[in-house]
Amino acid sequence: MTRLENRAREILAIAGITVNGKAPYDIQIHDDAVYRRAFGHGSIGIGEAYMDGQWDVEDLSAFFARVSRARLDKKLYNLSTLLHAIRARITNLQNRSRAIEVAEQHYDLGNDLYEATLGRTLSYTCGYWKHAKNLDEAQDAKLDLICRKIGLKPGQTVLDIGCGWGGFLKFAAEKYGAKGVGITISKEQAVLARETCKGLPIEIRVEDYRDTQGQFDHIVTIGMFEHVGPHNYRAFMQKVSSLLKDDGLFLLHTIGAHYTVYAADRWITKYIFPNGTLPSVAQIGEAIDRVFILEDWHNFGPDYDKTLMAWFENFDRAWPQLEAKYGKRFYRMWKYYLLSCAGMFRSRYTQLWQIVLSKKGIEGGHASVR
Repeated sequence: MTRLENRAREILAIAGITVNGKAPYDIQIHDDAVYRRAFGHGSIGIGEAYMDGQWDVEDLSAFFARVSRARLDKKLYNLSTLLHAIRARITNLQNRSRAIEVAEQHYDLGNDLYEATLGRTLSYTCGYWKHAKNLDEAQDAKLDLICRKIGLKPGQTVLDIGCGWGGFLKFAAEKYGAKGVGITISKEQAVLARETCKGLPIEIRVEDYRDTQGQFDHIVTIGMFEHVGPHNYRAFMQKVSSLLKDDGLFLLHTIGAHYTVYAADRWITKYIFPNGTLPSVAQIGEAIDRVFILEDWHNFGPDYDKTLMAWFENFDRAWPQLEAKYGKRFYRMWKYYLLSCAGMFRSRYTQLWQIVLSKKGIEGGHASVR
């Protein structure tokens, strides 16, 4: 047994994981090069080794739930990880020129992939599973929850910053009689969003939020704030405030970190969400200081575990139709992405927040909706 293998076994044992063990969460090593890649390159080395088939786990989500709960990532903190964090701290990785990178690399991958994965509503964010029996019910419940939280009424106009494929705006128009404007930086998303919302009082624009103009009764951003970046949080909130009518509400739906960071996991940054970062409570608090009044803060992070597992089931079921276009390595990458994230939410390491904000405070108080 090499020194690196012995060290890896000791670290994994902290999480109750055995190398080549029999439990569904035990790691199976097919190539000893995994150890060198893990200790030499951290999360990128581990993720790429999985993509290359050098290791497997029967239940990948359970493996990552244990790894995350035991905070094993701290054991692989090396120089390259430190430099990545320093670069993100001193550089605005989400400025106007870099913002388009996530659209080109991720959201423009192919609408066929997302249609196969996300379900009927095409919602690429956490569903609300309180009373739901399946993914579509959970997504409908999430969309309805948002409409009720902002008190959406017929004829009102809502701006959706980062509107995706138009699922929320379609729901708001059909179920609540609202009018909507959606903005996205993804051309592929915009094409399908316009088709999805055809015949409804909805406008889909391809533009950066920094360029948006107008006045809206309410504003929502559902799973887009993770792309804004710490250097821009304050400016983002000020921009939203300028677009929101004085008596309107802003709902921020975002994944959250339980401590302040300036850079995301390096594998996720390289292969899934370029330049993405999760905000903390402290960062959001600083960003809204003297800009918004906090009306409600709702954490239902465990629901993202269920959502991600449902997405993977859909993706896995549709893979025979997708394989020719995307290839086997993509399958392992996408599986690793969805199931590792499911494990992170299951461990409670990562959160999902819906935050309701007002400009001047709701007279008499805001009634929390759950």
